[in-house]
Amino acid sequence: MTEPRYTVRHYVSQDCDDAQLMMNLMVFGASHTKDGSDGLVKMRVLFAASEVAPLIKTGGLADVGAALPAALRAIGVDVRVLLPGYTVVMAQCQSYDVVTTFSTLVGFPPARLLSGKMANGVPLFVLDCPALYQRDGGPYQDAHGNDWPDNAKRFGLLSKVAALLGGRASPLAWHPNLVHCNDWQTGLTPAYLHFQQGAVPSIMTLHNLAFQGNFPAETVQTLGLPASSLNMEGLEFHGFMSFLKAGMFYADHITTVSPNYAKEIQQDELGFGMQGLLADRNHELTGILNGIDVDEWNAASDPYLVKHYNSNDLSGKATNKQAVQKRLGLNPDPDVPLLGVVSRFTHQKGLDLLLEIAPRLMDLPVQLAMLGSGDAAMQQAARDLSERYPGKIAVMIGFSEALSHQIEAGADMFIMPSRFEPCGLNQMYSQRYGTPPIVHATGGLSDSVVDCTPQTLVDGSASGFVFSGMTANNLSNTIQRAIRLYRERKDWQALCKNCMAKDFSWETSAKAYLDVYRKVLGR
Repeated sequence: MTEPRYTVRHYVSQDCDDAQLMMNLMVFGASHTKDGSDGLVKMRVLFAASEVAPLIKTGGLADVGAALPAALRAIGVDVRVLLPGYTVVMAQCQSYDVVTTFSTLVGFPPARLLSGKMANGVPLFVLDCPALYQRDGGPYQDAHGNDWPDNAKRFGLLSKVAALLGGRASPLAWHPNLVHCNDWQTGLTPAYLHFQQGAVPSIMTLHNLAFQGNFPAETVQTLGLPASSLNMEGLEFHGFMSFLKAGMFYADHITTVSPNYAKEIQQDELGFGMQGLLADRNHELTGILNGIDVDEWNAASDPYLVKHYNSNDLSGKATNKQAVQKRLGLNPDPDVPLLGVVSRFTHQKGLDLLLEIAPRLMDLPVQLAMLGSGDAAMQQAARDLSERYPGKIAVMIGFSEALSHQIEAGADMFIMPSRFEPCGLNQMYSQRYGTPPIVHATGGLSDSVVDCTPQTLVDGSASGFVFSGMTANNLSNTIQRAIRLYRERKDWQALCKNCMAKDFSWETSAKAYLDVYRKVLGR
């Protein structure tokens, strides 16, 4: 069956002249002061997201929501974040000022916009709507793990307000040049902007295409969007209205969180039904690898470690390994390779393969330290293995920030065999700690880990072990390959130092996003 073609609409004409472009910048409040770095006009960006660490976090989006705006501000971009006022968020923002109210948005309950600053200094707008956000449970689900039945309205309001702040009717003195949307929860923002006269451009960042925000078709009208938008060239997706498709269709540019993932989502296997649209927009699709907080994840200063170390002196790793072994009840053997896992226990993460081969790994021998939670059957299988191999396999169900840092530092290798991984962070953390990761060749794992071969070891680019083909045997063979090198102490030390030399700072990512912003505004 032939994939449908899509007609893409843009807010700023591709053939507008320089005078018109400058007029657009002036209308939407561009600052004509220099940014102090490259002499270009300083731009203003509204960054809309459904979670931002440490105020609210369920996954990697929250880390990006905190770190990327801070990194952009550091290079001269005036970024301000918009976040829903969940109960836990409001408890941390009690001193914020009310800057405007929204009492007449058709289809939505009254709301207020609060203004303040996050701990990292980034200005924050909090959308306070008690009827939609003040409730027990998480941002997307109740305490029993069920999706909130009014999620369409909850995140429709977030999208609507983001679009209002990006339009001529904004009640604020501060006006962005563009709106940066993130995942399905802000996916309607580009659609609202499209049907709003005189709106700024938008970009849409896909953090995980598997989550799409699909709702019944009639939701379109209840959220105040025209019925005509519910078609293939619009919001419609297999008979439903899709927040994520709306964002991808109407945004001026699409980004995702690694270059390789940007390619993968244009194919059937990882396109989740959106591959036709993404392939059609491939010239307006950019993969930018996420960064990490290199101050938080720093073996030379990490407060969770029993001994600090750096690439010039790796002796502290042995002390941290001993501490992890003691804490988790593993045999205190310094010569047995310790494999670390910090992960959700899900099919996506590929831990079922690791659990399958664990008995044969014990004969190598190795030790296995696992921290995480998720699928109940997978959790029980891990527990069963720890009981079967006491002193060799240790499992902690749940999450501990301290233990996650300690495993990253104390493990000899880090196991991350994800079936798909838009970006991934733990493979970067482990390299920062001189712990070579063992990863499946997918998404951001491929972009951030260089397979160790004789050639890459010599040229200094090797930083881990990469396998293709998602099978238990391939994972087992790659672990055995890593252990063989582990026995060659000089080569292993060189590999660990290569890992620690990699630059995963947010500065590199922020500059890439700035290039996208310039491209969009340059239209």
